[in-house]
Amino acid sequence: MRVTVIGGGAAGCFAAIELKRREPSADVILLEAGPRTLAKVAVTGGGRCNLTNSFAHVESLEKVYPRGFRLMRRALQTFSNEDTVRWFEREGVRLVTQADDCVFPASQDAMQIVRTLQNLMSRLGVEVHTESAVVSVEPGFLCRLRDGSSIDSDKVIVTTGGSPRLSGLSFLEGLGLEIVSPVPSLFTMKVGDIGLNSLTGTLAEVVIGIAGTPFRASGTLLLTDWGISGPAALKLSSYAARHLADADYRGILLVNWLPSCEDILSLLSGLLASSPQKQLSSIHPDGISARLWEHLLSRAGLRPGIRCAETGSKGISRLAEVLRADTYPITGRVHFKEEFVTCGGVSLREINPSTMESRKYPGLYFAGEVLDIDAVTGGFNLQAAWSTGYCAAIACLRQNQ
Repeated sequence: MRVTVIGGGAAGCFAAIELKRREPSADVILLEAGPRTLAKVAVTGGGRCNLTNSFAHVESLEKVYPRGFRLMRRALQTFSNEDTVRWFEREGVRLVTQADDCVFPASQDAMQIVRTLQNLMSRLGVEVHTESAVVSVEPGFLCRLRDGSSIDSDKVIVTTGGSPRLSGLSFLEGLGLEIVSPVPSLFTMKVGDIGLNSLTGTLAEVVIGIAGTPFRASGTLLLTDWGISGPAALKLSSYAARHLADADYRGILLVNWLPSCEDILSLLSGLLASSPQKQLSSIHPDGISARLWEHLLSRAGLRPGIRCAETGSKGISRLAEVLRADTYPITGRVHFKEEFVTCGGVSLREINPSTMESRKYPGLYFAGEVLDIDAVTGGFNLQAAWSTGYCAAIACLRQNQ
């Protein structure tokens, strides 16, 4: 059996390893368009490689996989996050789980993961070809390469990852598959407010959303000189990826600065009443820094230097409303080279969710972000790569028997 794996990222390398390990007699050829395999794995998690998550506090898969959660439910039953941990630890990679449930190599070095996978492919005999871009896959599984050569295969696994543009999937055009137009799904947002932008480096635990939509996200918000970043902003960008793309990355950002407080008005009234002679700027709720508090006072039209007793009920009400539902204009998204996660790709209607096999072309499989699957930050995207790559490899072998 000859199997060609198109794409040398996490899903592709994982699938190739499982194929060759389980069927040593198979010819497994891996084609990578770039100069090296696993380039994105090398930079993920800030170069530390957040390779999975403990899922300990995941209440619903839909919260971490905005697109593809039903397929991921099946894939995780076949190859779970616990399986991922065991798999890498068997290969000598010691792992640590952080307080936020993210799992990293204890070395905090993504290259340990890269080298582990590359060494396995070499040792098992996977035939790896870099700078080998595929320009078309034809029915019957003839893969034509950019250099004019071609490879004829019994089976093909497509694992080319996310593409920021539809043209990145043009090599599949001849197959007539349904493709969901890709758009970015993890990015930071520009906010047009000078006061907020001056608070660079400020952190706050918030709930943020987009006005007029159901999209909401909670977590740590990092204020920057261009707008907002941090886990809360990235989660919101993931949930609202297609909405924001359709709106040209414009909208109204809603911020609840005290999401853990059910009655903000009562909290403020009690706080100010306890220190009537102190200046308003010197009294702020827990979780709100002094710099952020002064900004919020300004948003409510209150002078920082007035005494708490002079605030008045109307002033307290305005401040409570700012803390509960502050609004800022979203003016765009920020473009960083390391932000490469997209939503979109091969429609999940095209594949069997149990095997990752094409419904139209038996013997053609898809895995990883080339599918219309994506996740929030925290190791979930890489887990999708491991799980779907494993499922494709196992199904490929099973259906050859």
